Amino acid sequence: MARINPKFTTELQSYGAFDTNACYNCGNCTAVCSLSDEDNSFPRKMVRYSVLGLENEIQSSLEPWLCYYCGDCSATCPREAEPGELMMSLRRYLTSRYDWTGLSGMLYKSLSTTIIAFVLLAVGVIWFASSLNFELESLLHYGHYFEMLAIGGVFLFILLPNLIRMWNLIIRKPKVKVTFMDYFKSFSELIVHMFTQKRTLGCDDSQTRWVQHLILVIGYLSLLFTTVFLDWFATDSSFVLILGYAESIVIFSVTFIFMIGRVNKKTQVSKNSHPSDWFFVIWLFLMGLSAFAVRLFIDLDILETNIWMYLIHLTVLVQWAIIIVPFGKWTHFLYRSFAMYFEKLKSFSAS
Repeated sequence: MARINPKFTTELQSYGAFDTNACYNCGNCTAVCSLSDEDNSFPRKMVRYSVLGLENEIQSSLEPWLCYYCGDCSATCPREAEPGELMMSLRRYLTSRYDWTGLSGMLYKSLSTTIIAFVLLAVGVIWFASSLNFELESLLHYGHYFEMLAIGGVFLFILLPNLIRMWNLIIRKPKVKVTFMDYFKSFSELIVHMFTQKRTLGCDDSQTRWVQHLILVIGYLSLLFTTVFLDWFATDSSFVLILGYAESIVIFSVTFIFMIGRVNKKTQVSKNSHPSDWFFVIWLFLMGLSAFAVRLFIDLDILETNIWMYLIHLTVLVQWAIIIVPFGKWTHFLYRSFAMYFEKLKSFSAS
């Protein structure tokens, strides 16, 4: 028997801007959605589940992740119920349900809590730098090790347990019958979607958004590799130096375009912006820009007398690694990729 949470819509509204009560179930959103077929009613089913408070059904569903928010459903809604934003809010809600620490929900629902977390981390970075007497070589050394430890630590202790919780809600609890070999057969689906987000191609007529996302993903992962594993700030290799400059330029250029789009609000996708949307794009912009500036200061031999530039970069890096990657919108990239993987697994079970 389905369990109903009568307070669910009230809780869900803290994750985004929409009005489920405005929906009168006309079906326009489903009629225009490219994901809809005779077996799937996008996003209508999720709207009804939300109104009815069917929390367990939502938690075991992949549908919020299969939606890439082209905005057509919201644009054609006669009641301005914002079904596209509902799907976005459900993704934030699901992220909080996967997160074993409970911090995702707190940060999504409270802007003041998020700001306090950012400020505390900034103070922590300054305190740590002062404990080293603001000695540049030591800061560069520890900053590089922080990057390596953050990558492993965040994944092992936060993201991996969260992915297991996601698998538990979607595969194990609903008792989806999947063989051991099915996991291997479907693995290519995970890799393809993680690096290309190819499902975006079926969302609308314009492919510009997909190209921008693809460039951003490749640029971000490449800069991460160049900075951490090729040690961009310490290398003398001309190839690595040029590569790092190019990657950082790509990141802050593309993210700047995204920010302009959100400010102008010319598309349905950018009409409603949750604070987490802004934090993601602004901090990614700052990551690319500050990394570029630090390396430029090194090459101009002025970083020693302008250590503040590295402190800015290190602060942005720490905030990105400890708040945005494990608890913010960055996780949507990871959970969406695994959602495509789980969808493939479920197709084996159905066949």
